[in-house]
Amino acid sequence: MKEFLVKRRFTQALAIATGIALATTGCGSGGKSATTSDGKTILTVALWNYDTTPEFKALVEAYEAEHKDVDVQPVDILADDYPQKVTTMLAGGDTTDVITMKNVIDYARYGTRGQLASLKDEVGKLDKSKYRGLDAFDLDGDYFALPYRQDFWVLYYNKKLLANSGADLTSLTWQEYADLAKKTTKGSGADTVYGTYQHIWRSVVQAVAAAQTGGDQLGGDYTFMKPQYTIALDLERSGATLKWATAKTQKVTYHSMFSEEKAAMLPMGTWYAARLIDEKKAGKIKVDWGMAPLPQAAEGGSTTFGSPTAFGVNKKARNAEAARKFVTWASGEKGAAAIAKIGVFPAYADQAILDLYFGVDGMANDEVAKKAFQPGEVKLEMPVSEKSSDVDTILNEEHDLIMSGEKSVDAGIAEMGKRVKSEVD
Repeated sequence: MKEFLVKRRFTQALAIATGIALATTGCGSGGKSATTSDGKTILTVALWNYDTTPEFKALVEAYEAEHKDVDVQPVDILADDYPQKVTTMLAGGDTTDVITMKNVIDYARYGTRGQLASLKDEVGKLDKSKYRGLDAFDLDGDYFALPYRQDFWVLYYNKKLLANSGADLTSLTWQEYADLAKKTTKGSGADTVYGTYQHIWRSVVQAVAAAQTGGDQLGGDYTFMKPQYTIALDLERSGATLKWATAKTQKVTYHSMFSEEKAAMLPMGTWYAARLIDEKKAGKIKVDWGMAPLPQAAEGGSTTFGSPTAFGVNKKARNAEAARKFVTWASGEKGAAAIAKIGVFPAYADQAILDLYFGVDGMANDEVAKKAFQPGEVKLEMPVSEKSSDVDTILNEEHDLIMSGEKSVDAGIAEMGKRVKSEVD
């Protein structure tokens, strides 16, 4: 284990030292050997925040344990920098073997640019009925990545802070959620414990609205987003959540807000459970947490949104055959078992895998949590299209202007539509 950690830290340090060109220098391109001194195949995998993303370590260790002839070397990139750096790497001809697809927007960008190897033959051999999220990687009948994780959004909550609220968390509307956040906000100044924390990502507003109203994020008409923006801004004005501008400028993390008990509720993806379990087991945090269904735009709804996370093979991979084997393994039953054991919801799922997941020590598995894992529908966080990346950039920019107060909701929404129609369509 010590040798394993030393290797990972060395890889991370090398990545930091080389900046945007980290992969080109640190991953063995430029003529470096594709094998170790003892003959093992070197498999390089671009990923993010290795030390705080437990699934990566679980997959790497399990794969190396089963494949003694392979040395998996992570290329560790900061999560916030990941899309930009991978884009730069691929454009520069980098030979990193496996590229983690953080979301389908990035996937659409790399796939439509011809930067990923086709995995159509591998997909043809799968039992598709056991794979969640696979359809999101269908680009005109071809596949350039396989999902290993399938996340969707739920509502995390602090059991202690909501203990006397009397709220029925199994069926909140967004208005009821906002009222509960206002009711449970306590203290003032630096000692404020907010009723909720709405992170700065546009999906917290825009993807929620699209999923629960049927709105089209690629269509150019974004009036469906207005009710969700109204709620988000009202929460700020009432002091029930940390201001977006403060969170943005101070680089506040959703983990610090929730795990340090600065917020009673947190809308966030199912991936977050693994970190809470891991850090609570290690004694780093003490929060008594649970999961509930995501609040709904209308009573009686049961719709959330999410996005699969996948591995793709670099078109210019140095060890393409080894990369294909890793991607197929990670997305299949054995990879699913490796991450289900630590509380990460896999894309591949049969009853045995589900039993592993809900049997994890520390996993939220009460009736409220079980309802959270039975949504009526999970919409894709962002549609996959050759337009996805460009539209996403516009929606992000206008979201920032609305949430920072530089534009009104109406003006921002109008500008989104105008720009998408003139710059993308």
